[in-house]
Amino acid sequence: MSVRPSRTSGFALFDAPYLLLTLVALLWAINIVVGRFVAGHVPPVGLAFVRWVGATLILLPFAWNQLRRDLPLIRRHIWLLVLLSGTGIACYNAMSYYGLQYTQALNGLLVQSTAPLLVAVWTFVLFRERLGLGQVAGIATSLTGVLVIISHGDLDTFLHLKPNVGDVWIIAALVVYAFYAAILRNRPALGPLSFLAVIMALGSVLLIPFALWEVLQGRILHFDRVTVATLAYVMIGPSLVAYLFFNRAVDLVGANAAAPFLHLMPVFGTALAIVFLGEQIAWYHFAGYALVISGILLATVSARARRKA
Repeated sequence: MSVRPSRTSGFALFDAPYLLLTLVALLWAINIVVGRFVAGHVPPVGLAFVRWVGATLILLPFAWNQLRRDLPLIRRHIWLLVLLSGTGIACYNAMSYYGLQYTQALNGLLVQSTAPLLVAVWTFVLFRERLGLGQVAGIATSLTGVLVIISHGDLDTFLHLKPNVGDVWIIAALVVYAFYAAILRNRPALGPLSFLAVIMALGSVLLIPFALWEVLQGRILHFDRVTVATLAYVMIGPSLVAYLFFNRAVDLVGANAAAPFLHLMPVFGTALAIVFLGEQIAWYHFAGYALVISGILLATVSARARRKA
């Protein structure tokens, strides 16, 4: 497996890819919970648009020096940056928020567990990169853990799950995001802050016509306390922090090694439901956690072995 070498950052957290990926999963799990919580109150495209505009404005002062230095690279690779922005920023987030307007939390969590498989498909289609048996076993093990948690250990739960329009939108969004994760290895050698600032700014621009269409449909942001609190979180947590962490982790270990950590999203989502919704912890939570963690460890060890081979 070929992963672009990356220099150490000099900052311990940024040289610990698996810790970064765990934090990414937590921040994105909260984002899903928040997106579902405000469904029907905050319009989905408006939420995505304001999220990225706000995140760009917050990041811009910190990224300014890198942007000035990287301007020739940005101009040279502008269409690749537009592709990365359109898939990983604009389409994925708007489509996910739209899907959360219609799907149940249980369905949404289940769909998220397909992400590592989709990343593996894209890396094979685009780069003919095959997964090792250990990585396949790790993905299957952690996926099993996710299913145990979501089903509450009851197979009958899945017999009553029926795809709806929300599920379809979220699956489509994950297909798009898996493509972004796969091609991220080819991103221009911009500084991490300038790269993030560019793709967020481009994503904001790409969302403008869809945001205007949503306004014309009468779906307007109302800046009450719920909306403001939601925007504050999505601008910083799952946007600035999580994307910076995810991009760095993929730079260090590659998309296939990073993908199994996305299984932690539904695990964290379940934990959040227990804490904030008063659900009771049960045996299947412990069983699911054990399987997810085992699968991640198996896939991670296998990926390290393949890189050294």
